Amino acid sequence: MLVESPPEPRAEITSAPPKRRAVRALGLLLAVVLLALVAAASIAIGAKALSPDQVLHGLFHDTGTYGDTVVGSRISRTLLGLLAGAALGLSGAVLQAVTRNPLADPGLLGINAGASAAVVTAITFFGVTSLTGYVWFAFAGAAVVGALVWFLGGSRGATPVRLALAGTAISAALYGYLQAVMISDDAALGRMRFWTVGSLDSATNGTIVQVLPFLAAGMVLALALARPLNAMEMGDDTARALGANLHRTRGLAMLAATVLCGAATAACGPIVFVGLMVPHVVRSFTGPDLRWILPYAAVLSPVLLLGADIIGRLVVRPAELQVGIVTAIIGGPLFIMLVRRRRTAQL
Repeated sequence: MLVESPPEPRAEITSAPPKRRAVRALGLLLAVVLLALVAAASIAIGAKALSPDQVLHGLFHDTGTYGDTVVGSRISRTLLGLLAGAALGLSGAVLQAVTRNPLADPGLLGINAGASAAVVTAITFFGVTSLTGYVWFAFAGAAVVGALVWFLGGSRGATPVRLALAGTAISAALYGYLQAVMISDDAALGRMRFWTVGSLDSATNGTIVQVLPFLAAGMVLALALARPLNAMEMGDDTARALGANLHRTRGLAMLAATVLCGAATAACGPIVFVGLMVPHVVRSFTGPDLRWILPYAAVLSPVLLLGADIIGRLVVRPAELQVGIVTAIIGGPLFIMLVRRRRTAQL
């Protein structure tokens, strides 16, 4: 959402009873098992039908045959889906905590818009045509917009409302620029049309290597912020009393979200709803404790992304439906349901 949700009572985050911690740990373990199964299915299932023998041969004996080549491309695709999904889930959870808006997503602060505007600029004015070229422009655009939102939001005096408003204003301006350039340049429109829907099918080992350092650094930073973000969830005054540095925590959270979402968007294009849905659903059974929300989001978001990618490979077989389209189709009705349930709870 573009506007901060109405304030709601904040539950105090305390240490959970041992039994509840055990249940959460077991649930996280089951989520990891589910992720492993979905990842295996992503390698085995696709638009091109392969026998189990071909899949196993491609995994362990790359001899350059057709089946081995297909399996190799699926492995790269699956790895990128794992990394991008975890990044989007973590960035969404961090932004929901920073803005105190459980319906916030990585697009709220204009990061997706920054990446998209940078890519269309690279195509139109610099003649960039390869995915490896897109990656660096997209990441630079996301980083610049993240810094600009932080500055316009008040930097050290930033508040959730200021950050959301700054992100909304910048997103509107950048999407206007993006549409103007694409309409005036048919070549840019043709090349951007595929990237802007979000897709994993152009994944390569080179792309993964390029974005991996940023994704790893962003994930470590996001997970390290769980405790100070927990303190902020209880309100600024309480957080100060607990010794939390609000300005530093918000700044580092913005940095983590920008790096994670920027790198994922650079590699896959803007994929919607993953960063919104998964942290919101996870919160319903973990409670408000970010020490559990963040790991769950990092595991279950790739489950959603890879699951949507598998669906996209099967529903229009032998063609493919891009994962960004599938997540939008799944996420739209679920988002409406979440908003309606939230509105009912507030009545």
